Amino acid sequence: MNDYTEEINRRRTFAIISHPDAGKTTLTEKFLLYGGAINLAGSVKGKATARHAVSDWMEIEKERGISVTSSVLQFEYGGYCINILDTPGHQDFSEDTYRTLMAADSAVMVIDASKGVEAQTRKLFKVCVMRKIPIFTFINKLDRDANDTFDLLDDIEKELGIATCPLNWPIGSGKEFKGVYDREEESVISYSDTEKGTKEGIATRIPLKEEARLRGEIGDAAVDKLLEEMELLDGAGADFDLEAVQAGNLTPVCFGSALTNFGVEIFLKHFLKMTTTPLPRKSDKGYIDPAENEFSAFVFKIQANMNKAHRDRIAFMRICSGRFDAAAEVRHVQGGKVMRLSQPQQIMADDRKILSEAYAGDIIGVFDPGIFSIGDTLCSPKEKFQYEGIPTFAPEHFARVRQMDTMKRKQFVKGIEQIAQEGAIQIFQEFNTGLEEIIVGVVGVLQFDVLKYRLENEYNVEIRLENLPYEHIRWIENKDEIDIERLSGTSDMKKVKDMRGNPLLLFVNSWSIGMTIDRNKGLVLAEFSKN
Repeated sequence: MNDYTEEINRRRTFAIISHPDAGKTTLTEKFLLYGGAINLAGSVKGKATARHAVSDWMEIEKERGISVTSSVLQFEYGGYCINILDTPGHQDFSEDTYRTLMAADSAVMVIDASKGVEAQTRKLFKVCVMRKIPIFTFINKLDRDANDTFDLLDDIEKELGIATCPLNWPIGSGKEFKGVYDREEESVISYSDTEKGTKEGIATRIPLKEEARLRGEIGDAAVDKLLEEMELLDGAGADFDLEAVQAGNLTPVCFGSALTNFGVEIFLKHFLKMTTTPLPRKSDKGYIDPAENEFSAFVFKIQANMNKAHRDRIAFMRICSGRFDAAAEVRHVQGGKVMRLSQPQQIMADDRKILSEAYAGDIIGVFDPGIFSIGDTLCSPKEKFQYEGIPTFAPEHFARVRQMDTMKRKQFVKGIEQIAQEGAIQIFQEFNTGLEEIIVGVVGVLQFDVLKYRLENEYNVEIRLENLPYEHIRWIENKDEIDIERLSGTSDMKKVKDMRGNPLLLFVNSWSIGMTIDRNKGLVLAEFSKN
């Protein structure tokens, strides 16, 4: 047993996922409050004030009040060291969320009690299922009028295909919200609207068997309804089964209000009891156990210009095994180099502190001089293996990018290439036409706004975007066997190449793909880039 096994075992690393506006960022803030990481939670929607959510650091996020990049936040609570990966809720940034889920061991799904499962929740949930990661559900906004509790649970089961097990049960909602019933303790925790930015609040716990006192506190109607619903639930609900939770087949559900800070700590305590220590990860030489192996990590995110003063690039990596020592050398497998990682730091949105050590389960940021790519593996110099790659998603929207001032070509190319290396956009060029024009592909159209905004604000380059009609992209898998120049396509097809010089085809219509394959014997097209 390594001397750092104990440190690894107290790590918990999870992502928070939700549809936009379900209250995910508010919940994150309240977690940090309990860990003492911040003293006053920032009002996420308070655009009139200077206080913004701790996890939203990019200027455009502060202006619009939405998260467009994933933040990494670490805090201590109850003997655990917790790493939270806060993800963008907006579907146009789902690719960043997919990558972030690769770095998490479990996920907290936040659902708005008045809306139930929404489109984006469905999409993100599928990624969790694909990765078989445990999902914990927090049904939020009980301080507003909510849907029927049974309907909400039914919605999760039908829409997401996962069984639910409520750990507590809401008593009323909106103006009639009286608190929650703790099923394990068989007692009611009465609701008091705590001061929004602090964790102090008076919660009275009344055992169910003290019925007279309970009726005096929350009223006859609420007690009668609770007893009736508990009888129904005990007869029909799924029993709690930790193995099923950890296999991703059962989601424990808690209810509360992140805004008024009710039910958040109860959820956090339940969650920490059920989540696992950092899990083994798959590599090309089998699963790598976190405690039994020396240092290894993979890059899941690259972010440029987090610090305006330095115009730097940070590569975020999830440590998968062992202990990271800032003074020790590591092997960058894809780059084929043994090196020291420069300026290793723990990042709290845009605040940072330099680290000398970190352990499996932790997320660290290191300075990237332009050598890392998403999916790269780092390990001890004695080792040489690669973790499973992170897929590149096919863009669905394309635009031609033109810079307004031709004298700024250098800044323009640097800016657009750096933003592309972060994985937010993909850039292509005309294939062998000699034209220097750049075509940008994105998963969601809001990425175009972010690109424009960032080029102007971070690189001082103005651009004009001209939307293109293409909706489908295919990589040519057997490019060495095909004469791309003589490829016979359809009238709505365009030949382009990516940053690595790989040839790609863009199509307006999906039926043109099959037609192009029929016209070119032996041509193999792929939806994902394999390298």
